[in-house]
Amino acid sequence: MCDIKQVADAADVIINGYAFTKDKGNVRVLNLNNPEKAAYLSYDGDVLETSMDDIELEITLHYRSHARTCK
Repeated sequence: MCDIKQVADAADVIINGYAFTKDKGNVRVLNLNNPEKAAYLSYDGDVLETSMDDIELEITLHYRSHARTCK
């Protein structure tokens, strides 16, 4: 299991318990409240890999989309 504090500290942004971290042009997302739920997204928002259910993934994509427009 990952070290939640380390992931949170390294995150570029945390939105509602989801840590978003840039990774070689892609984005890693981790649910800090349930670390078994994670996603790996392309920079454009395409889902490359995930352990999230469809509803949680849609919420995460919404957060990411909102964060990109608030720069």
